[in-house]
Amino acid sequence: MSDEIELTDYLSRGGKLSSPANVPPRYRGELMRLMATFVDSEMAGAAGFAGIINDGPGIKERIAASRIVFEKLANADRVLRIMGEFGADTARYAGHHPWSARLPRDSDIGASRRQGDMRLSVFHYPIEGWTDAVVMNVLMGRATVIQLDEFAGGSYQPLAEAFRAILPTEIRHAELGLEGLRMLALDPEERARARASAAYWHPRVAASFGSAASPRFDTLKRFGLRRTPNETLAENWRTEVAELFDELGIGPAEGVPE
Repeated sequence: MSDEIELTDYLSRGGKLSSPANVPPRYRGELMRLMATFVDSEMAGAAGFAGIINDGPGIKERIAASRIVFEKLANADRVLRIMGEFGADTARYAGHHPWSARLPRDSDIGASRRQGDMRLSVFHYPIEGWTDAVVMNVLMGRATVIQLDEFAGGSYQPLAEAFRAILPTEIRHAELGLEGLRMLALDPEERARARASAAYWHPRVAASFGSAASPRFDTLKRFGLRRTPNETLAENWRTEVAELFDELGIGPAEGVPE
């Protein structure tokens, strides 16, 4: 027990681990949960965008959507390889899990997870058309960047390095979404559709940050896997997207929740 307390103190002060052999059971459990959430979310996100590639209004847009699908799968594979080092059944992800499965559009499951599927709850909702996909990508893209930046400072060094390598890719995905949204916002009808989509996706993406009073955050902080409270990350996200959408005429005053 004293060894575990000493290790927790070491991690909470910025210490690093670099091998599965050095990882205590509870730390391993939290680390595996974090990795599974990322992998499942990337797989489900890629499946969702794959379904709208041909909805793109032009070749450039379809290439951008295809690139996002490809790179999300590559990001999932990178973290999945680390899970495999801990003995995870990586073959499960090469099987036929229904990553494209979605709930009815009017569902509301908050931040809850589905049994056997660790994707963030936002990836259980269906995308309806190109404008909806672009808006979702902008909102979730910014959330992903904020969350990855948090995880990139984690105490398990191989995973932190993987997240630091993945982060520029996810930043680019968010930028591609914003480029698409700027184009759509030039058209009044598309701007109105984007406003409706933003009102739909905003609370669902916000739920991906988790509860403001999450007891798991305290555990992750002690293990050096997290440092910033959920509510702080969520508020940073709200501020960012409010500024972006307000600039495009799709801001809080016009329907996006604050």
